[in-house]
Amino acid sequence: MSNTSSALRIVWIYPDLLSTYGDQGNVLILQRRAEQRGIPTEIVRVHSSDAVPEQGDIYLLGGGEDRPQILAAERLRADGGLARAAARGACVFAVCAGYQIIGESYGDDEANPLPGVGILDIRSGRGQTRAVGEIVADVDPSLGVGRITGFENHQGRTAIGPQARPLSTTVKGIGNDDRTEGAYQGQILGTYLHGPALPRNPQLADLLLRWRVGALNPLPPAWGERLHDERLAAALR
Repeated sequence: MSNTSSALRIVWIYPDLLSTYGDQGNVLILQRRAEQRGIPTEIVRVHSSDAVPEQGDIYLLGGGEDRPQILAAERLRADGGLARAAARGACVFAVCAGYQIIGESYGDDEANPLPGVGILDIRSGRGQTRAVGEIVADVDPSLGVGRITGFENHQGRTAIGPQARPLSTTVKGIGNDDRTEGAYQGQILGTYLHGPALPRNPQLADLLLRWRVGALNPLPPAWGERLHDERLAAALR
């Protein structure tokens, strides 16, 4: 862990702009699954008027509407703290609007390209149709996560550059482009999945924790695993 204390520092970026679909759930499940394993945590909430601290372990960005997304991207680029943290090796998990703005570019509501934060080699624009509904995808086997589920509601389409890799292959839903969903590059990971994504997919939450603390003790199956299995069965029915 990167900070001087023994706590895992989880930084929630701009909850006043990027928290459309209960994205605080991603923060809470990381904290819960860490502390169940005896790993102390510190939650840092960074509002859009605050500087982004560079000494975090896991940075979380949620979804947002068009105007808040533009404001968030502008402020993150001007601040520079997230980019410096990522360059230092911190883990970043970004959802939907957050996923788009950590890339090289994204589209506004008029499909005009705007610059992103540039820490993930993706480029996003606007598709002809809106992707709405349940999504199921098989994560890159090298990540050891398996099949994930979520809810998507976006008009974005995302192209992945050579430095990044698709997070998963879609089984049902649109994701990036009807074929893949999300992307990752080192310890930077983005997805269109709401739900929230991490409570619905505990193994994805554990992947982020492993990236920061190493091997994890297994936890007995609980409500998160049951939710994952229930939503997966319902989505594929």
